[in-house]
This record gives sequence, C-alpha cells and structure tokens, in this order.
Amino acid sequence: MITVTPHEPFVHPALFYEGNDQYVAGTVPFLREGLDAGEPAAVAAPPDRLKLIREGLGERAAQVRFIDMTQAGRNPGRIIPNVLRKFADAQPGARRVRIIGEPIWQGRSADEYPACVQHEALINAAFTGRAVTILCPYDAGRLEQQALGDALATHPVVIDADGERQSTAYSPEEIIARYNEPLLAPLDAAACTFAAPTLPETRDFAVSRARALGVSGVNLGDLELAVAELTTNSVVHGAGSGTLRIWAESDRIVCEVHDGGQLTDPLAGRRPPNPTQPGGRGLLLVHQLADLVRVHTGPDGTTVRCYLPS
Repeated sequence: MITVTPHEPFVHPALFYEGNDQYVAGTVPFLREGLDAGEPAAVAAPPDRLKLIREGLGERAAQVRFIDMTQAGRNPGRIIPNVLRKFADAQPGARRVRIIGEPIWQGRSADEYPACVQHEALINAAFTGRAVTILCPYDAGRLEQQALGDALATHPVVIDADGERQSTAYSPEEIIARYNEPLLAPLDAAACTFAAPTLPETRDFAVSRARALGVSGVNLGDLELAVAELTTNSVVHGAGSGTLRIWAESDRIVCEVHDGGQLTDPLAGRRPPNPTQPGGRGLLLVHQLADLVRVHTGPDGTTVRCYLPS
C-alpha cells in the first residue's frame, strides 16, 4: 500500500518486480485503490505490461487511461509534458491523481538511458506540491543493476516483494548532475558556425546535408524545423552564436548545436506551454519532433543533441 501523508502531497515510489505475477500484484491493487477513492488513473507502459494490467483489472480497465510508453515516451523528454502533466492537468477537480509510468525497460539504448534517468529525477521537481502519485515499475529480474541503483536515487520510496521502505540513496539533484555528460561528436561530422545574420544559411546547410544522407519528406521538414529552433535559441539565449553539427548514426540523423550559454533550468523543454507566455517553446518543440534529445550544459557552454528518423 502506498503511504500518502498531508505534508508530502506528491508521492513517487519505485516498484521493483520480478516476473508477471509480481508486476500485477504491485500495479493492479494500486489502481483499484485509487479508483475506489474516486481518483483518476492512467498507465503509461510498454504494450505487454499494459495487457497484463488490463487483464488484471477486468471490467474496471475501462476506468483507466492506457498509454503505450514505447510511443508516447520514445523520447523521454516528452513524458512529463505529454504524458504525466497532460493527464494530471486534465483532472482539475480531482482530490488526487494516480499514474503508473514505466519509462525504463530492457531494450532502451545506451544513448536513451541517461535521458530516462534524468527524466525520473526531474519528475520530483515537476510535481512538487501536487496531489499526484506516480508509481514507476522497474523489472528487477532483467534490468541492469545500474538502473536499479539509479532508481533508488530518483525515488524516495521503494516497493518490492519485502514491502515498502524509504530510499536512503534518494538524491535526484545528484542524478541530474551525474548524467549531465559531455557529448562528443564524430570527428567527420559536417559542421558550420552561425550567428544571427547567417541563420537562414545554416538551416539550408542542415537541410542540404540531411538530404544527402537520405532524409526526405516529413522527416526532412521536421529536421529543418528542429535546426531552426535550436539555432535561434542559441542566438537569443546562448551568447549570440554557435556551431551546428550533423551526421548519420544507424537509422537516424543526429543534429547538434553548441553555444556559449549555460542552461540553468533543468526542466526547460519539459513543461507544457503556458498559453499566456509568448515564446519559450523552442526546446519543447524540439522534444516533440525528435526521437531523443540529449543535453549537456556547464560554464563552458551548452550542447543540445537531437536524434531524428532518417
């Protein structure tokens, strides 16, 4: 049973499970308890996990919102605004909202994993003070020990076969800093420098290079828009100039923009847009377009790398 105290309206436990039976035992009662209390509930998980929960809930599955996390959360940077906040914000009259979110599963790539862990750490800042419970399952039988250790640092409460306990390793700020990793581009990546007067030429350079690498149609349009947003952000917020790099990696095109500014808001690009605030949507839009976004920032500048389909 998840403990909710009046002094901590936001609750963010990790569920360590092994096998389907433990998964169902840890998730279905959590949802039933919320439904019995009149709390809106959603589940964002891979399809095989969704199937188990649907079957476990039976007829009550119709009361729960189901979301394929392999699609909605393919880019971990989209999960807070597009999945968690989108559902929670749509329940303004609810006493409490319950969500199951499983952003880390076996098969996540080495490039995706740091963004996943930072996402889990940033949930705590994104929901501070809100009456929301987000339960995050971790497949303890198949995930690497690093993933389980990081889960202890990003979740204040851990639930496993032995029960519920406080995590003595909880330190989300340390995780955000640890995975703020330098991003090294290939030496042969095509590159160009830019400033305000050369933004159109820089966008044309990226489109031409992407086209030469086989990108076309909608994917080419998305790449052009992402490059335009990132380079404009560098001019406006990142010391007025920067360097664009672009290369092919497996079945994706990678665009990277580096500038001399420092990103001080770790939730930048992960908040739903404020309809009354002009601007400020550039990085959010890049997250919507890209399969993955990685960021490294520090006193020497900021690098934003986005992976788009080719």
